[in-house]
Amino acid sequence: MPRRKTISDEHVLDILLELIVETGPDGLTFARAAKACGLSPAALVQRYGDRERLVETVLLHAWEKLDAETAAADAEEALTPEGAVNLLMRLMSPETAERDATNGLLLLREDIRNPKLRARGAAWVRSLADALGRRLSQHPAEARRLGWQMAAVWQGAHTLWAFTRDEPAGIAIRRMLDEWLEDL
Repeated sequence: MPRRKTISDEHVLDILLELIVETGPDGLTFARAAKACGLSPAALVQRYGDRERLVETVLLHAWEKLDAETAAADAEEALTPEGAVNLLMRLMSPETAERDATNGLLLLREDIRNPKLRARGAAWVRSLADALGRRLSQHPAEARRLGWQMAAVWQGAHTLWAFTRDEPAGIAIRRMLDEWLEDL
């Protein structure tokens, strides 16, 4: 008879997502994961198999959370260029910008290396670009082009801010997006 789970998979994955952001994928071990979530290493192996599958499961969980945040922002923000900027700003936390600009690159590296994670990332980028495009143009081809461009500007703004840090992340990134919109 299988044992009852004392802690849900979702709760475990939320805890391990925070851990993997701090340690990077290479730093996520069963011993560290067990200590963080209160389960034994054996229980984690039973749930997730090997370490590579554990990392993949945690990062797929992160994509699911980002998909949900993006869908909520898409449903709630105005179908205007300002709504596009607001949507993107909702997807970044100024409080964690520094951590996300450094440790997040380790996660992105893993997402790009793993075909399943890369496919999830590609699906998210397509849906994000569509959401942005709907706010930038009523013409489908132009909306697609502008949505992809705005997503690229947003990601580039994150990278540039990470190097310069001349002002708070939220202010710098919003300014870069607003300037891009003005140039349209």
